[in-house]
Amino acid sequence: MSSASGRDTPRLVLMLLPAGIVLAAFLLVPLVRLAIAGASGPDGIAAYFSILTNPRHGHDTVMTFVLAVTVTLAALVISTIAGLFLARHVFPGRSALIAMLTFPLAFPGVVVGFLVIMLGGRQGLANLVSKALTGDRLVFAYSAAGLFVGYLYFSIPRVILNVMAAAETLDPSLPEAARSLGAGAVRVFLSVTLPALMPGLIASGAICFATAMGAFGTAFALATDIAVLPMTIYTEFTLQANIAGASALALVLGLITWATLFIARTLGGRGAAAGGG
Repeated sequence: MSSASGRDTPRLVLMLLPAGIVLAAFLLVPLVRLAIAGASGPDGIAAYFSILTNPRHGHDTVMTFVLAVTVTLAALVISTIAGLFLARHVFPGRSALIAMLTFPLAFPGVVVGFLVIMLGGRQGLANLVSKALTGDRLVFAYSAAGLFVGYLYFSIPRVILNVMAAAETLDPSLPEAARSLGAGAVRVFLSVTLPALMPGLIASGAICFATAMGAFGTAFALATDIAVLPMTIYTEFTLQANIAGASALALVLGLITWATLFIARTLGGRGAAAGGG
């Protein structure tokens, strides 16, 4: 047995070597370089705590976190309702509707930002309609509301596909059994459907949160009246030439999103195990 394992070791090493090279070149080395750069400024290692000591960095971090959480919750609610309906009903044009709902996945962040400007910018549709109806101008593209709409636009497809996939694997006899025992629609959803969807919702929510925390293209196009952490990092690097501060903030942002994904993976795994039991 041991000799067979010894013969397999070189083959396993060769199979893992490409992944190891990519991991080292594109993740480990840049992260180490980023960590060194973040501590190389005049503040030293204290730069990593600037979100606590620098009021502007702290405000931008809180704003980014709140926006990401809000977008994630809204995307989960909207996508769960739409995904369950699409998974359970077949009607003419269903495929076209699904294609349209997932179409934003093809757009880069800058294009999404431009679409929000066309909707809620100074020359946008909302502005023209509100001016015609009330005489007042409605401009929201360059505020937190504009970022919320833009982030929600590219977050919904990421959730709705997972909800549909999970809903299609749900045993239809379980909701039927619950209804036969007298459970109402809300009780069936909370007791049967939602627990079955929970692992997928947790995973999708974590991806939405991480994407919203680090989204740059949309923020670059829209963040005129609001500061979010990716834009703060960009400003520190390009306008202030504060490489150490930008590196420290980038690493902190990466740690926040990684921790969220790790927690979601842990909770999703437990939910899946509980559902399987």
